[in-house]
Amino acid sequence: MKVEQIYTGCLAEAAYYIESNGEVAIIDPLREIKPYIERAEENGAKIKFVLETHFHADFVSGHIDLAKKTGAKIVFGPTAQPNFEAHVATDGEFLKLGNVSIVVLHTPGHTMESSTFLLRDENGKDIAIFTGDTLFIGDVGRPDLAIKTDLTREDLAAHLFDSLRNKIMPLADGVIVYPGHGAGSSCGKKMSKQTQDTLGNQKLFNYALRADMTKEEFVKEVTDGLVDPPQYFPKNAVMNKMGYDSVEEVMQRGLVARDLEEFISLADSQDALILDTRPNTVFPKSFIPNSIFIGIDDNFAMWVGALITDLKQPILFIAEPGREEEVVTRLARVGYDNALGYLKGGFNAWVNAGKETDTLPEISAEELEKLYKAGKLNILDVRKESEFEAEHIIGVQNFPLDFINKNMAEISPEKTYYVHCAGGYRSVIAGSILQSRGFKVVNVQGGFKAVKTTDLPTTELHEQKTEL
Repeated sequence: MKVEQIYTGCLAEAAYYIESNGEVAIIDPLREIKPYIERAEENGAKIKFVLETHFHADFVSGHIDLAKKTGAKIVFGPTAQPNFEAHVATDGEFLKLGNVSIVVLHTPGHTMESSTFLLRDENGKDIAIFTGDTLFIGDVGRPDLAIKTDLTREDLAAHLFDSLRNKIMPLADGVIVYPGHGAGSSCGKKMSKQTQDTLGNQKLFNYALRADMTKEEFVKEVTDGLVDPPQYFPKNAVMNKMGYDSVEEVMQRGLVARDLEEFISLADSQDALILDTRPNTVFPKSFIPNSIFIGIDDNFAMWVGALITDLKQPILFIAEPGREEEVVTRLARVGYDNALGYLKGGFNAWVNAGKETDTLPEISAEELEKLYKAGKLNILDVRKESEFEAEHIIGVQNFPLDFINKNMAEISPEKTYYVHCAGGYRSVIAGSILQSRGFKVVNVQGGFKAVKTTDLPTTELHEQKTEL
């Protein structure tokens, strides 16, 4: 028996490859299916099942394409109603895979179809659980992401409490927990950086698995502090339920090198968004006017999903040479299937043609310190609210990038804003968006990490000085 976790850091997502005696099950695959097929072929094995723990909200799964390519059977847990051929399993159903078996445990709460897959070896011993978004390491799935339901998040949290207590916690402490996500995902609140653990450890250290916890306490803790999910979540969940274009078609459409005149013509005629995916240290120096920066070298797909409100938005992109396929792949992972191609020759082609360029003004943290001490500045901290509350520069405004589209009315085009995040990536995204909409913006290089090396007063430092 072979169990392999395939972890994708930019989405904080874990898919799984399970193989026994020439048969394979893939759990929660990403949209690009080639790696799973190649793994099986290399091992001389055949993919028998594609197991989906639920209708995912944070990425488009590869279940439909994988089943079509391999003949594998798609399996969902009870109550799922997919709009394509799939096996909707019963609670407790056994799936035979080579010499081992997989038991379907219906664990509603994150969503009502959510299920956990329990792996048993050839002797019938419980080995591992693949929990999807039901149980994470250090956390549980948020109960507010189900597709159109009459149930409140409190109702779903109550279901989750019962699922954990009745289906998962009775299992042996030595059972390995393989979750669907790790730290960085928006599907939970307090996920660990660990991507697997024993159930026994989780019973000891996961706040949601406290043995003496009442259902009322659980519901309160799980629902407390939830912020609105990224706007693309329900749209991806619908795609996973209803179906989508083949990823091969999406790649063919998006991987078209456009010459300069064609690029400009498409941008105008299709009202296309120009997305610049170069590094955040490069973009501010020179870019196509009104283009938006979301760099490929960070949580690209998550930020595309959070900030581009229309999945069908036509997109033309700028990429570093050789990274074009990566851009289209990562757009497709979150359902942005309408990439129209990229500028042949990259940004250099634009510059070499003598076309107009723009810049994003920048200053260092040391320069920000001098300006701050000289007089009042309008500083926007675009980190998440939780990061801001932990520590921030005294007197600044929290303006989370996650909700920049919703909160634009809170700022004035008459003022100049100095924008920072934690390390410099998110602030360049925010700066590009704000500048494209007519706001005056200056990016703070290095973000809050750089700020911490200066004498700028932060809430933490302020409290320490008060104590002294």
